[in-house]
Amino acid sequence: GATTMSKVGFVGLGIMGAPMAGHLLAAGHQLFAHDLRPVPQPPSMSASATIARRITDLPARGAP
Repeated sequence: GATTMSKVGFVGLGIMGAPMAGHLLAAGHQLFAHDLRPVPQPPSMSASATIARRITDLPARGAP
């Protein structure tokens, strides 16, 4: 049957978090991400994920 993908809020896009977020994107989830430090993201993440400037933006964007 059809698989329903989730809206996922993700905090931390550093050395460990960026690859984890990439796997969520590759699995088809809609990703809303935030990092305390504005670090450059790979083009695939920048094009596919919504990057929140403030952590408080995550719940509002990820709500169904």
